[in-house]
Amino acid sequence: MAEILAENLSGKSVTGSDGAELGMLYNITMDIDSGRLEHLIIDPNEHIDNADFDTDEQGRLLVPIGRVQAVKDHMIVER
Repeated sequence: MAEILAENLSGKSVTGSDGAELGMLYNITMDIDSGRLEHLIIDPNEHIDNADFDTDEQGRLLVPIGRVQAVKDHMIVER
């Protein structure tokens, strides 16, 4: 798999596997001890149904890294 730098992911569009545009990537969380990535933090589109994902205090979507299916011009996550 080709390397992708985190700085190149910021602001990337995130789409669900069902084709719904979820929003824009805000940040990525990781476990400090293990170094494992944990969640994508997504600024959601206003009209999106966020029932599939947990949210943070600001209403941003928390998408587990395990649900990422592809990273190209945009990111695709399992929905």
